This record gives sequence, C-alpha cells and structure tokens, in this order.
Amino acid sequence: MATQTQGHTPAVSTELNETGSQMYQLMGELFPLCRSITGDGLRESLRIIQKHIPLELHEVPSGTAVFDWNVPKEWNIRDGYVKAPNGEKIIDFKRSSLHVVNYSVPVRAKMPLAELKQHLHTLPEHPDWVPYRTSYYKETWGFCLTHRQLESLKEGEYEAVIDSSLEDGNMTYGELLLKGATEDEILVSSHSCHPSLCNDNLSGMVTVAFLAKSLLSRKLRYSYRFIFAPGTIGAITWLARNENRASRIKHGLVAACLGDRGKFHYKKSRRGDAEIDAAVAHALKHCGEEYVISDFTPYDYDERQYCSPGFNLPVGSLTRTPHDCYKENHTSADNMDFVTPQSLDGSFRVYSAVMSILEQNKKYINQNPKCEPRLGKRGLYGAVGGKRDANTYELSLQWTLNYSDGQHSLLDIANKSGFRFDIIADAAQRLLEHHLLVEAGA
Repeated sequence: MATQTQGHTPAVSTELNETGSQMYQLMGELFPLCRSITGDGLRESLRIIQKHIPLELHEVPSGTAVFDWNVPKEWNIRDGYVKAPNGEKIIDFKRSSLHVVNYSVPVRAKMPLAELKQHLHTLPEHPDWVPYRTSYYKETWGFCLTHRQLESLKEGEYEAVIDSSLEDGNMTYGELLLKGATEDEILVSSHSCHPSLCNDNLSGMVTVAFLAKSLLSRKLRYSYRFIFAPGTIGAITWLARNENRASRIKHGLVAACLGDRGKFHYKKSRRGDAEIDAAVAHALKHCGEEYVISDFTPYDYDERQYCSPGFNLPVGSLTRTPHDCYKENHTSADNMDFVTPQSLDGSFRVYSAVMSILEQNKKYINQNPKCEPRLGKRGLYGAVGGKRDANTYELSLQWTLNYSDGQHSLLDIANKSGFRFDIIADAAQRLLEHHLLVEAGA
C-alpha cells in the first residue's frame, strides 16, 4: 500500500487574479467541444490552445503500431439523439456531448423501449447526473442520460440516431518544445481527450497551456516539452515515436484534476527519490494549501506510461483531488460550477514554483570553507547586529555557506534549514556576487 504524507499549511488566499480568470475563460471556450482520443473535436481543442502557445500538431495514421498497441480508427460525430414515441427529442447530443457514448458507431433505428434500454447508461446513485461513457476498442453504440429521466420513459417505439463515422484517419496530439541552455528536458503532459469535463481533463490542459505561456519569453536552463495528447494511447504513441529522446527527460509531471476545491495530491515518480519528487514536496510545503504525498502506483493517468519499467522516467502526477476520489468525476456534475478560478490559479502557482525550483537548483562550493567568512565587511550583514528582521536573511547566508560543499543542492539546503527555496536561492545569488561561492563542476 502506498504511504501518504499529510501536509498542513496556512489557508490560501481566495482572491481572484487575472491568471485564474483567464484560465477559467479558456476552460469555458473548450468545455462544449466533444473531444475523444481521435477526431475533429480533439483537433479543434488543440487549435484553441494554439491561440495561446505555438503548439505543433502531429497526426499519426490509424493502424500505426506503437509498442503493444495500434493507433485506433478516427471517430467523428455530427449528431445523436433519441426521439420518444410522440416525436420529442428526449436525448440530444447537441445539448451535451456526454449524451452519446464516446466512440459510438453509426446507428439509425427504431425499437421498443426494452431494446433501447440495452443501450442506455445512467447513474442510479446520482439520479440527476449524466454519466460519461466510452467504447474506444469495442464497436458498439449507446446513450447516457439521467436515471430520473430513464425512469420516466413510457412504453412505445423510440427512434435512435447517431450520425458518426469510425474509419481510417489519424490520431492528433500537440507538442511544444521550448529550448533552454541544455538539452536536458522537463516534461509536462496533459491528457486531452475528455468531452465536457472540466476538472478531469480541461483543468490540466489550461494549467499546462498557461504554464508554457509563462515560460515563452524567459531565459531557461532546461528545455521544456509540453504534450497535449489523448489519454493512454497518446502517451504510448509519443514514447514509441520518441524512444531515442526519452533519456533527455530529467524531470516530469502529469497534469490533471487541478480545478476543484480539494487539497493537492502528489503521486511520486516510480523512482520515489527523484529530484522532481523533492521539488514538488518543497513547493507544496510552502504553497499555503493542504496536500497529500503518496508513493507511485501503476494506474491512474499517463505517469504509468512514462514510468513503465522500460523507460522509468522521473515523472510524477500532481493533481488536486484524484479522479477516483470525487463523486462528480466522469459525470455531468464535473462542470464549470465544480471548478473555480481560484483553484486553477493556485494550481498554476504551484506548478510555476516547481519549475522555478528545478531551474535554480544547483550545487555550489564555498570558496572560504575554513571558518565562516566575514560577511559584514562585504556588506552582507547589517552594520548593527541583533536586529530581528535581519535574522532570516543572515541565517540563510550561513546555511548556504555551510552546506555548499559540492554535495548538497540548494533544495537540500532549503529542506535542511526549513527556509523556502527562494530564500536560499537568493542567498546563493548574493554569495555568488561576492565571490564566496562557485558552481560545482563549473
């Protein structure tokens, strides 16, 4: 069983800022589209993301072998509905893409209620919610509706229509590489295949898009690879097509379920002691929200592909409430009311903090290691000692000097001292400016 670490930090501010509002607005633009693991809905969603970042779209033909899998046929849907005996449309895809089972084959037929019920899906435990159902790898068809609506159906002849196509085509995924000073990469991946589900799917997409956008104009140490791909088959396909590049990935995160009001959850990489694991743990400790950290498990999202034993990449999963831990998941209740701009903004801030740690986390060597150097004569200490407000600053200098032995990184020092990483990073910068440190291996 995976171990869990609970973290309790001060309550985060609920003040809405511009980033959270913009993320929520982008989510609203993407919400109505019928995404799937292939098809025009997925392409249109990625093209909307292209308005914010220079995403490159890749098309992989149906039937392409990707390890033990094959890229499936392309699915597109134009309409779908059920008409009651009186001619009324009681289920309508144009009202919600959840009403048609994702990947349903075409159908146009009339049938009695008993036969129709074999193709209807509901949630009896939540009678007012519409479930999300898929049939990617078995050719069938179906509709989803509320259980309350199902119970109201009367006997008679019903008309079922699904105007869809399932044929050879392509699977689409989006990719953006931001080149840094080194070819070593940070991977951030979001599955992009769920229709009209805000927390499970769209929150990850908008968080990754805005994270990439924030890094576009920055001078970067690492190269960053952002992937927007359909769940499971998309990550498998990317790995199959980029097997020779995978070793460049030094840190990675899978982004999903980042818009709800729940606490943060971090699932460690399969390695368990990778730098990304330490960076996320530190960022969460100082983020101002509650959090849980657990060991790796070989299920959930695409971290299970990146962490499969043949790759074993240092990739963790950073979410809020995990997908299997909130009842609204994969239902019509995972809507724009379930997520908040404040939660999206908080998630963006934590992801940004993790990247900032990875960018700056280096090892240094103290150039005056025999006893502490005289910091006052260098202007690094105040002229009058004993001031309370100078205590954190001066202690950060001492911690950084003492553990800059070429073996401890700045993140190690931050964790040992209890200071936030940015405080230690700032101390290191000041010591560098006064030639008291040099970068290890430089």
